[in-house]
Formats: sequence, C-alpha cells, structure tokens
Amino acid sequence: MASINTNYGASIALQNLNKTNSELERTQNRINTGMKVSSAKDSGAIFAIATSQRAAASAQDSVRSSIQRGQSIVDVALAAGDTITAALEEMKGLAVSIAGSTGSAKTSYENEFAALGQEIKSALDGASFDGVNLLKTASTGGTAVNVRIGTGATDTKTIGITTDLSANTDLAKFTAASPTVADFTSANVDLVMTAVTTALSTLGTQSKSLGRTISFVNKLQDSLEAGVGNLVDADLAKESARLTALQTKQQLGVQALSIANSSSQTLLSLFR
Repeated sequence: MASINTNYGASIALQNLNKTNSELERTQNRINTGMKVSSAKDSGAIFAIATSQRAAASAQDSVRSSIQRGQSIVDVALAAGDTITAALEEMKGLAVSIAGSTGSAKTSYENEFAALGQEIKSALDGASFDGVNLLKTASTGGTAVNVRIGTGATDTKTIGITTDLSANTDLAKFTAASPTVADFTSANVDLVMTAVTTALSTLGTQSKSLGRTISFVNKLQDSLEAGVGNLVDADLAKESARLTALQTKQQLGVQALSIANSSSQTLLSLFR
C-alpha cells in the first residue's frame, strides 16, 4: 500500500545503508591500524587478554637486562681468571727454576715471580663490572649478586663464588707488596691454582646457565608477541577484499534509498 505518511521502503533502505556504513568504518579502521582488535569495543575479552600478554612480554625486557648484567659481571670475572691462571702457569715453571738455581739467576727468577704476583693482584682488582667484583670480598665489591631470571617474586639466581680469592692466604703470599721469596714454591702455586680453577669452574657453570636462561627468555617473549599478534592482527588481504565489497554495497544502498525516496513523487503524479 502506498502512503505519504510512512515510507517503509526508505526506512529499510536507510537501515541497510547505515549497517553497511558501520561495517565499512570498522573495515577501514582495521586496514589503517593493521589490527582487528584495537580497542575494548572491538572485543572486550580479546582486548583484555592481549593487553595482559603485552605487559608480560614487556616485563621480559627487564628480565633480559638483569640477565645480561649478570652475564657481564661473570664474564669480567672469568676474563680476570684467565689472566690469573696464565700467570700461575708461568709461576709454576719459575718456582721450579728458583728451586734449582743460585746467585743472580735465582734472583732474576724471583723478581719475575714477584712481578707476576702483582699482575695477579691487578687482575683481581680490575675484575669489576657495574661496581661488582665476584673475585673479591664483600667489603670491596661483594662475592655474590642476585640476577632476576623471571617475573615472579622468587625468580632470582645467585651468581658468585663461595670462597673469595682475595681472601686466599696462599694467593696473598704472591700478591703482597713485599712478598717473601721463601713462599715462591711449586707447592704453593699448586694450592693457589686449585683455588682459582675451582672458582672459575663455578663461574663458568653460572655463565652457561645464564646463557640458557636468556635464550629461553628470548623465545618466551617471541611466543608472547606472536600470540598477541594472532589475537589482534588483521588479515589485510581479507580486509582489503571486504573493503571493496562494502564500498560497492554502499553505492547500491545509496541508489536503493534514492529509489525508495522517489516513491512519494510517484504518488503526487496521481493527482496531476
């Protein structure tokens, strides 16, 4: 029935056009942002999950920084340890030479032995990174440091050695400002070598552990970021095709509304 009071056809056409315009706006927003869920109004549940996982992924940056700091502290201590062991290896040979020499030759060997002792002292003093020296006592840098390896309150790992090398009495015989040449023996070198290698073995194990942990953190962060992407990223190829379809649908909707609105003109022509 034709009526001048109610244009039902135009109302339906307008509703369809408004729906198409709304869908077109959402599709254009997805293409512009590259995300199918960019705000809570797109999907409250997914937005909440994505926000939580983004925070978790971001927290891994702090964990990585803590581990990298720990690695640097251990690596500096290991580098100093390499210098110390190299010096001890030379001192072992010198100790044998000292025991089998006399006169000026013996004095020369002793002077060289003492010089190596000072090199060891310099290596111990210089084994510091960010104010932490794992080879020295707590009063001069600390023997251990806690490294954060996760986001939990208890996710920490302690690195360091149980016996401070600077407190080793046998090593102190070599690093003293005025060492006693009677201490320049092969047996004493062996004692120091054992203490140093034990400490370096502990630090080496800790360094490997930190390396594995940071590898896990990197993989975990990549997985979290990929998971968030799966939840919120838009399929741009699909959205592009949808955009073209909606634009065509919008044009047809405008034409349908125009046709529906022209029905009143048809009624007027009946009275001419």
